[in-house]
Amino acid sequence: MVLDPVQANLIAAHVTFAREDELAGIEWSHLQKRFDLLFNEELSLTFGGPEPFDGHGVLLPCIAGEEEFFALRARVLGSCVLRRQRPHITLAHPRNPRAPGNEPAIHARVPQHTVVRFASVSRIKQEPAAPWQVLSHHPLHGLPRRDA
Repeated sequence: MVLDPVQANLIAAHVTFAREDELAGIEWSHLQKRFDLLFNEELSLTFGGPEPFDGHGVLLPCIAGEEEFFALRARVLGSCVLRRQRPHITLAHPRNPRAPGNEPAIHARVPQHTVVRFASVSRIKQEPAAPWQVLSHHPLHGLPRRDA
């Protein structure tokens, strides 16, 4: 909210698991079954301190857990030949106007080491300039569903 209120109003902080082009040609029911079959697959990623990019953009880079992220993507998307999408959390997106709070003094107050445990993946719909809609939510841990 401080670094980019426009982006914060569109979607909560997140890590993008897969992009549209990676999902093209995969039946949603197949992806849903793969998510349903995951057992104790909670993902833990460690993020470093804020890094500027593309002018006034700011992100938290993943500094640990990246291989587990790639392995989970390969299991769910069904391929080991995937783009090496680097996990990160965007705090300020350069396409939005620079917010008054997006200043180096504020960046310095962000922790330099943050561990985030991801227990689920959400499928979203993104419309330009509108809040992103959550279409479905899939846990990454727990007991397998009986109908899977």
